[in-house]
Amino acid sequence: MPSANKWALFTTIGILLIILGFVAAIDAVFVTLASTIFIGVLLIMAGIMQGVHAFAVRDWSGFLFSLLGGVLYVIAGGVLIEEPVSGSVALTLFAAVCFVVIGVIRSVMALQHRELAGWGIVLGSGLISLLVGLCLYFTLPWSALWLIGTFVAIELMASGIGWVQFGLALRRMLPPPSLPQA
Repeated sequence: MPSANKWALFTTIGILLIILGFVAAIDAVFVTLASTIFIGVLLIMAGIMQGVHAFAVRDWSGFLFSLLGGVLYVIAGGVLIEEPVSGSVALTLFAAVCFVVIGVIRSVMALQHRELAGWGIVLGSGLISLLVGLCLYFTLPWSALWLIGTFVAIELMASGIGWVQFGLALRRMLPPPSLPQA
């Protein structure tokens, strides 16, 4: 547990993350493209590591599959870096499919368990996920320009709020200041 006297540090970090989140929300398109390029760099690094691993254990029966996976990572990363707009469309399409699948699964699960309290909330959550996925899909390619940046902005703000709350909770742990003696 961090020392309670560090509360201001946590609160300051939280406030800065909230500000960064608002900045990211203002220019979600730039953040989307920058994030897509960053994901491309990560894929290239992962591909290189997988290729090195494949050669390090080349007597292993999965050598070719491991090497092929590494090559595919490098190619995918290169495509994302070279074409960040197309890459953001692919990533948004993936997100849309995930939302649709999760929404359908959650809705079916809720309907199968109507005997449980709260099943309606789970059903509503599933239907919202389904709707979000469909909206993202039917608004492609435009939704690809803002989706990832908006997710990053929301994550930064949510993290910032969490750190502020954590810092304030630490502050409440401090002993009350002593009153001056008369």
